[in-house]
Amino acid sequence: MMTALVIRKLAAMPRLWRLVAVLGGLLIALALPWLIYPPIAMDIIAWALFAVALDLLLGFTGLLSFGHAAFWGSAAYTAGTIAIKTGAPFPVAIAGAAVVAMVLAVPIALLAVRRSGIYFAMVTLAFAQLVYYVANQWRSLTGGENGLQGIPKNLFGLDLSDPFYFYYAGLPLALLGLWIAWRVVHSPFGRVLVAIRENPARSRSLGYPVDRYKVMVFVISAGLSGLAGGLYAISHGFASLQEVYWTTSGKVVIMTVLGGIGTLWGSTIGAALIVQVEDYVATSGIHLGPLNITGPGLITGLIFVVVVLLFRRGVWGTIAHLLHRRRTVPDAEPHLSCTTAPPLETGTVVEHEPAAAPKQ
Repeated sequence: MMTALVIRKLAAMPRLWRLVAVLGGLLIALALPWLIYPPIAMDIIAWALFAVALDLLLGFTGLLSFGHAAFWGSAAYTAGTIAIKTGAPFPVAIAGAAVVAMVLAVPIALLAVRRSGIYFAMVTLAFAQLVYYVANQWRSLTGGENGLQGIPKNLFGLDLSDPFYFYYAGLPLALLGLWIAWRVVHSPFGRVLVAIRENPARSRSLGYPVDRYKVMVFVISAGLSGLAGGLYAISHGFASLQEVYWTTSGKVVIMTVLGGIGTLWGSTIGAALIVQVEDYVATSGIHLGPLNITGPGLITGLIFVVVVLLFRRGVWGTIAHLLHRRRTVPDAEPHLSCTTAPPLETGTVVEHEPAAAPKQ
């Protein structure tokens, strides 16, 4: 009884939970290269930002994109090219890569938002494959199948060849991207996105340009994906066709769903889980009698199936839902992310059904 009472009181303090979660996340991020191999820690940070960027579309706007590898990969090539050709500090190269990803996203978004559901996903996938074809054929710039090699880690003369030191040099960029995503979600703009996810027709009837909002969040998501892709390429010193291949888009979707769509921070959990599992299987393998599993695809697929069957809202989404249920009873059934559509603006008139007369 006492434990349940304590949990109920803590659940009633969302601000405290947010502060604890933020501080805990920062401590984990700072300690990560001390706990695991630093390059793997940097991969987790980059993929986490990539998954959070996708969650802006999938979880908060209701748009499933299978083409985000185009922005991740194009940014990886752009950051590598800027770093090699100009010798600019790596933050400048990554910033330029994010801008290129946003510019690339504009025409794709203008065409893709005309469709919804699986048709939107297929349009984004088609454009991603087009980017893959261009990257494969433009060998003078991308290196083709050989990739872009020898990307330097320049930062005003500092020696960042050690992955341990580069992790702390690149971490502020990832934290900046995460803060931008958080600020988008917790702004009036983010509230409109949630309303569009719940009921696009009503949002349009209230005067909100739904397609314009979709284009804007698509471009923001692409920019954050580009930030993550540039950081990933600089960290590895290499950019390959794998970065723009369609499996990269599928991988980040799995990360987002595993963590919990519409939870933002759940994507970081999904990214950490997938990256760690892939590293373990690739290096050690799993031996079950005569069966030797050395490819990560089977294991990650099994984890995905188990989580989807047992935790419908994902890992973090399930935790958030349990805490949500211990607070006041909601007026409406929450989304899978436990976020409901708030009023679009103060003073908006919302029509309600008249109450039914009691039976005599």
